[in-house]
Amino acid sequence: MSAATETNATTRPFEADVAKLLHLMVHSVYSEKDVFFRELIANAADACEKLRYEALSDGSLLGEDPDLRITLTLDPENRRLSVEDNGIGMSEAELTDALGTIARSGTKAFMERVSGQKEGENSQFIGQFGVGFYSAFMAADKVDVVSRRAGSQEASLWSSDGLGTYSLSAIDLGEAPARGTRVTLHLKEDAATFAESYTAEHTVKEQSGHVPVPIFLREKPDAEPKRITDGTALWTRPKSEIDAQEYTDFYRSLAGQFDDPALTLHYRAEGVQEYSVLAFVPGSKPFDLFDPDRAGRMKLYVRRVFITDEAEILPRYLRFVRGLVDSSDLPLNVSREMIQESRALGLIRKGVANRVLSEMNKLTEKDAPAYTRVWENFGPVLKEGLYEDFERRDTLLALSRFKTTASGGEWRSLKDYVAAMKEGQSAIYFATGTDLDRLASSPQIEGFRARGIEVLLLTDQVDSFWVTSGLDFEGKPLKSATQGLADLGSIPLSEGEAAPAPASEEASSFIAFVKSTLGDIVSDVRASDRLTTSAVCLVAPETGMDRQLERLLASAGRLDKAAKPILEINPRHDLVERLSRLGDTETGLREDAAHLLFDEARIADGEAPLDPRGFSDRLARVLSRAAG
Repeated sequence: MSAATETNATTRPFEADVAKLLHLMVHSVYSEKDVFFRELIANAADACEKLRYEALSDGSLLGEDPDLRITLTLDPENRRLSVEDNGIGMSEAELTDALGTIARSGTKAFMERVSGQKEGENSQFIGQFGVGFYSAFMAADKVDVVSRRAGSQEASLWSSDGLGTYSLSAIDLGEAPARGTRVTLHLKEDAATFAESYTAEHTVKEQSGHVPVPIFLREKPDAEPKRITDGTALWTRPKSEIDAQEYTDFYRSLAGQFDDPALTLHYRAEGVQEYSVLAFVPGSKPFDLFDPDRAGRMKLYVRRVFITDEAEILPRYLRFVRGLVDSSDLPLNVSREMIQESRALGLIRKGVANRVLSEMNKLTEKDAPAYTRVWENFGPVLKEGLYEDFERRDTLLALSRFKTTASGGEWRSLKDYVAAMKEGQSAIYFATGTDLDRLASSPQIEGFRARGIEVLLLTDQVDSFWVTSGLDFEGKPLKSATQGLADLGSIPLSEGEAAPAPASEEASSFIAFVKSTLGDIVSDVRASDRLTTSAVCLVAPETGMDRQLERLLASAGRLDKAAKPILEINPRHDLVERLSRLGDTETGLREDAAHLLFDEARIADGEAPLDPRGFSDRLARVLSRAAG
C-alpha cells in the first residue's frame, strides 16, 4: 500500500453539507466506529454488481479477470487498512460527484437530528441517512481513494483528511488497480485495532457476511489473501438453512440500519413468473420517510445480476420496505428502462405488493403488539395507499389502526369498530384534526358521545385526503362527524342520558336572528342535534370539503376560496336560552352576542376570531355591561 504517485493534484473545498457532515461524524457520531466496514464493503459490492450488469453488453470490461471480489488488506504496523474491489470503478468526474457532494435524500435530516444530540446518543443513527463513505473518517484521520473505471486508461486519486478540503489528481496506472476502487484508511491511534486480523475478520463476517460478492482478507501487505466469505447470495439458500441472526445481519447490511427487522419475508414465487424475494419491514422509522423525493429501496436482480435499485417494485406507500427481488425470467439484454416497463416486471410488482400486505395481515393475527409497532412507525405512509391504490383499499383498511373516542388511547381496527356499533348506527364516524386531545374534546362529537357512538380520531395530514375517497368497510360508509347533518335521531341515547327537550320558540327565533346578523359570513345557522354541553360549533356543508382539509390546502396555497361554514347552535344551552330572552331593546347586545358565538366556535376549532379587533371591542362591551 505504497503512496500513489500524484500528477497535477488540485485541492478543492467540500460542499457545505459535506463539511458539516464530516464535522458531525468526527465530533458527534463516534460510537460504533466499525460501521465504516459495512458501508465501504456495501459500496464495493455495489460496484461489482454494476460491472456484472454492464459486462452483459460489453464482455471486454471483465478482461482477463472475470471473478468479482472484494479484498481487505491490513497493515497493522502502519495503522492502515484498505478495502479494494475489482468492480466498475470511477472516473475523476465520478469521484468528485460521489465524494465531494451529498446527493442522497435524508442526509440533511440526519445532520439536523444529530446536531442536537449528546455524546453517546447517536450510535443508533449511523447508517440510516446515506452516511456511507464518510463514516470512514470516524476511524481515520486521512482517507485515500484510488479508482480506475473498467475499460479506461486513466486512474485518479482522491485524498482528504476530512477537515474541509480534498485533493484530486491523475496517477500512474501502475499505482492503481487494473480496474475498480481501493479505499485506504490511515487509522487514528484509538482505531488501530481495526487493522488487526481478528477484529477485521470478525467485524466483516458479522456485518457483511452475506453480500453477493466474495470477500478476501490479506493480513499484511505481502501476504496471500484468504477467503472469509463465499459471496453466496442469502436469498438463494433454503429458509431452513438460515437462522434469525443471519437474516438480521443481511438486513442491516442491505438497509444500512442497526435495528432489527419487524418482519422478514423470504420466499420463491413459481408459476407464470419465477422470482425470489427477500424483504424486510424495518423495526424503526427512517428520518427521510416523508421526503417527497424518497423512492422505494428494493433492489432488482436477474439471475443474481444486479440490475437497478430504482425499479419501484413496490408502490410508494410501501417505500419503507427494504429488500430485493431476483427474477429468473426478465431479460438481461435490454436496457434498465425497458426492463422496468416490461409486462413481466408488472406482474412481479403486483405479486410482491400483495405478498407484503398479506404477511403484514398475518402479523396482525400472530403478533398484534409487533404489528402495532409497525403501524406506529409506518401507519401514515400506509394510509397513502387508501387514496392511491383502489385495488387494495379493502386490504389496507383492514390493516389500518385508529385512536378513537372509545379506545382509551389504544389502537383499534375497523373490525373492532364495526363489532361495537350501536343499534341504528349505519356509518363509521370520524373527525379530522391536528391534536388528538383537542379533537377528542371537540364540541362536534358531543352528541356522538352521548349515544356511545365511537368516533375515529384522525390526526395525520394524510387522513384529510383519504377520507374523501368515498370508502366503506364491510358495507359501512365512512362519514365525517364534523360535516353536514349529524343525523343522530335514529340512534338511542346511552343509559343515563336524558333526551333533549325541543327548542323553545324564543331559541328558534334567536337562531334566526343570528343567521340574519351574520349574513354571508356563514352558509347557514341552525339548531344542532350534535351538541350537548357546548353552546356552538362550526361544521362543513354536506357537499364540498371537510374544514380540516380546507385548512391544509389553504396553508399550502392550493385553495382559492374556502366554503362558508355552518354555525350550529345548541338551543338548550343555558347561555343560548338567556340570550333568547333578551328583548327588542337589547338589539346591540344581541348582535354582539351573535358575532361572539361565531368567534367562540372558531376558537373551539383552533382558529383565531374572524375579526380580532371587532372581537375585542364586542367582548369589552359585553364585559362592561356584565360588570354593571
